[in-house]
Amino acid sequence: MNFNPHLKPWQPPQPNNVAGKGQIEAPGQATNIIWQTRAAEPSDYENALGDALERVFAGGAETIGQVVEGLNAQAFRSSAGEPWTVASFEAEMARLGA
Repeated sequence: MNFNPHLKPWQPPQPNNVAGKGQIEAPGQATNIIWQTRAAEPSDYENALGDALERVFAGGAETIGQVVEGLNAQAFRSSAGEPWTVASFEAEMARLGA
């Protein structure tokens, strides 16, 4: 399994007055699900975007403008097939990070 089908949206911790209730797992009894923070397996596009971003950062990009320039220099297009802009990159990162 490459994602956690039971992943729930993040919620801030809420105090519980019952000692240990929901806070402590018994050693050796908790199920360790690989990829616990994934709601779905990454698409081919998402994997390719990650690879492209690794190349951009390895090339020295430090600002969002440099990242956008690096993606466009690689001819790596957005999911809509368009060249990247700062606005489209920010929107895509917000969508993927939701």
